[in-house]
Amino acid sequence: MAPGAAAAPLALGLLLLAAAAARPAAAWDLWALRCGFSADCECGFGPDLRGLECDLATNVVGQPLVRQQVMKGVREFLENQNPVKPLVMSFHGSTGTGKTYVSSMLVRYLFQGGLQSPYVHQFSPMVHFPHAEQIEQYKESLKRWIQGNLTNCGRSAFLFDETDKMHPGLIDVIIPFLGPSWVVYGTNYRKAIFIFISNAGGEQINEMTLDLWRARKDREEISLQDLELAISKAVFENPQSGFWKSGIINEHLIDFVVPFLPLKHHHVKQCVVSELVQQGLEVRPDVVQEVADSIPYFPEEEKIFSSTGCKTVASRISFFF
Repeated sequence: MAPGAAAAPLALGLLLLAAAAARPAAAWDLWALRCGFSADCECGFGPDLRGLECDLATNVVGQPLVRQQVMKGVREFLENQNPVKPLVMSFHGSTGTGKTYVSSMLVRYLFQGGLQSPYVHQFSPMVHFPHAEQIEQYKESLKRWIQGNLTNCGRSAFLFDETDKMHPGLIDVIIPFLGPSWVVYGTNYRKAIFIFISNAGGEQINEMTLDLWRARKDREEISLQDLELAISKAVFENPQSGFWKSGIINEHLIDFVVPFLPLKHHHVKQCVVSELVQQGLEVRPDVVQEVADSIPYFPEEEKIFSSTGCKTVASRISFFF
């Protein structure tokens, strides 16, 4: 291996953080520049709650708790003109249940440009924080990066993908930005939004949903209380989790835990129909059935829930045309 090759991912991650925190003024436009000097500036923030609610109801299949929790959290947060802390939400569930899809939908209805907005910031542990031995550098970079962007605009959103794969202890560096204080490092941050996305707790959600199904309880009857304790315990007590013994959990800084339930066969069929429409293809019942049938289900005996949710639907469709 060439000298310095091992440091390449680290350099890339830090460069991406630095580049995002120091975008050229042209990319921010005049409104964004003015935003940096105004405490009341909304920085391209234009919430459309009716659109969000409609999209969640129409396109997020099999997730009653997601619709309930996301709308409750966002509505309560926006109704308060002077929130005492940022909105902090944590999405949990297994692969393909819609966590990333809902997070992108959420920012699309809150910020002009959605994920492309200069005020929406995404983190990936594999891209930005790949090496455990560099955790102290990552902590400092992450703290400065968030502080710098909140200084540019207090009405910013931060999305942390795959937090279960983050190095334990790293995420705690943002604790000062999440709590009920007025100012941190000279920055007013109370109107910010933080979203954590994780597969952690997915196994527990699946097991409890299966138990409830066996007890003949419909998913619409499943309450947050049925799942929240199991999720928190799985996340907090797993040494491999980014939230392992985290102060974020211990200090109850997460406002809304959002559990994503495993999807059944008819939910997968709905995903197939949506994907066919999106690709401009004919919605043929035989294709819908065949694509849904091609996906593995669990448990082995009963085959109730999709092992990959709707994640592989788009890639499977081409095999049936």
